[in-house]
Amino acid sequence: MKQAAFIISAALLAVSPAWAHGEKPHATPQAVIKEQKDWGIAGDAKDVKRTITLRMTDDMRFTPDRIEVKQGETVRLRLRNDGKIMHELVLGTPKELAAHAEQMLKHPAMEHDEPYMAHVPPAQRGEIIWTFNRAGQFDFACLIAGHFQAGMKGSITVRPR
Repeated sequence: MKQAAFIISAALLAVSPAWAHGEKPHATPQAVIKEQKDWGIAGDAKDVKRTITLRMTDDMRFTPDRIEVKQGETVRLRLRNDGKIMHELVLGTPKELAAHAEQMLKHPAMEHDEPYMAHVPPAQRGEIIWTFNRAGQFDFACLIAGHFQAGMKGSITVRPR
């Protein structure tokens, strides 16, 4: 009986919506709010010029951990969680990501859902569609409590036109 309950629970988790940092599911998807950030703006799927797949693993690493795009390019970041625990990818500046990571240590159940972040349950996939409309050096990281501190981060170089 316990095994049947476990199997049913596992099956339900596999088809559940993505979870925030806590154990509550994200809100029902709504229209993406396009807010200009230092590192770009939410993109439209019809404008995607290329897809970059990033793997997330329980050794607290992204592969690749460095990507390069051209200013103005809309990219689909396809995220693959090859681990057994929740991971996420958040785009930002090094300063903003570090500050957010500190907040996550204090409030690990903090809920948020922005177009520049994706939470990916174990053995699942996610994506971010982003237009990198500003040149510069930016970062991406997993901000789940302890993951950033363990080195789960990478860099994005946006080359000027």
